[in-house]
Amino acid sequence: MSIDAINWSLLIPVIIIQLILMIVALIDWIKNENTNGPRWLWLLIILLVNFFGPIAYFIFGRKE
Repeated sequence: MSIDAINWSLLIPVIIIQLILMIVALIDWIKNENTNGPRWLWLLIILLVNFFGPIAYFIFGRKE
């Protein structure tokens, strides 16, 4: 499979889900002052670890 033959109809929903997860995690991060560990580290994880960063924040980063 060449790079030009990427099936965009399968890739676009994954990209949209990733963006939604990241936005929701960022909103929660902004509203929630208490996190497990340094807040700046969770911000980096949410922004830089694609797909799994926001999920890790919701599972491990929230104190509540």
